Amino acid sequence: MSTPLLHRVKSKLFIHAHRRVRGMLDGEYRSVFQGRSLDFDDLREYAPGDEIKDIDWKATARHGSPLIKRYIANRKHQVLFAVDTGRDLAALAAGGTSKREVALLAVGVLGYLAIRHGDLVGLVAGDTASPELVRPAGTESALERLLQHIDRRVSLEAPQSDLDELLGFVARSVKQRCLLVIVSDDEEFTPQRLAILRRLHVQHEVLWISIGDADLMRAEYTDRSMFDVDGERSLPSFVRADDALRREFVASVADATARHLDQLEALGISGQRITGTEDVVPGLFHLLEAHQHARR
Repeated sequence: MSTPLLHRVKSKLFIHAHRRVRGMLDGEYRSVFQGRSLDFDDLREYAPGDEIKDIDWKATARHGSPLIKRYIANRKHQVLFAVDTGRDLAALAAGGTSKREVALLAVGVLGYLAIRHGDLVGLVAGDTASPELVRPAGTESALERLLQHIDRRVSLEAPQSDLDELLGFVARSVKQRCLLVIVSDDEEFTPQRLAILRRLHVQHEVLWISIGDADLMRAEYTDRSMFDVDGERSLPSFVRADDALRREFVASVADATARHLDQLEALGISGQRITGTEDVVPGLFHLLEAHQHARR
């Protein structure tokens, strides 16, 4: 019998993150919600000690005295993972492991943090076939089923990826405000995709995790047969061995990553590019930290 995926997540979290980092990661997750629900309830008069950032300035102008936004006193939050489970996620990540393993670890770590805090975790998985919604739940067994769902769907035989269809499904179908964590391959941001993300940002709190493509020009790949999972196109070995081309490739990846993060930031969305399993814990820490600072 295979080892449960959540057990593997916990083991890797213990191995790759010492106690201080785990504590900081846990704290950054907690600070995303700032101790309150995401759901707006009503307004009340300002009282000394209230947070200035909670003042509803438009309502205050109409009323003539400061009014504070109040939120539903419900400590359970929903964390929804939108994961591109097309065949692109079956390819190698930049760190040399499969993107599927990186995605499982990232979803597992954030999902585990959510459950530890009493929150609910759910999933929308999608490709060119119909997206599937796994309803949010708050138990480790539910998180295990969610991880198994991702693991089953991602393979070289899976349908092609279709991130726009996945995000469009979330925008149309998920009405309750949540923390939406999008997990994707390295993707370009087309005008259509940016429009969907802009809509999702209005509906939800959004985090973006992209899993970096493998550098096919790395020395250890020179003698291996490498092909594109989307069309089985191969890159000739003499091209992969060209040092000048490799330098251009590395520079282009850095430029594209910076451009994508700038585009996300312009929308008010925090993003992080993760290159491998070793990069998951520090990458998630920086993502949550950036999101918390962006909210202030």
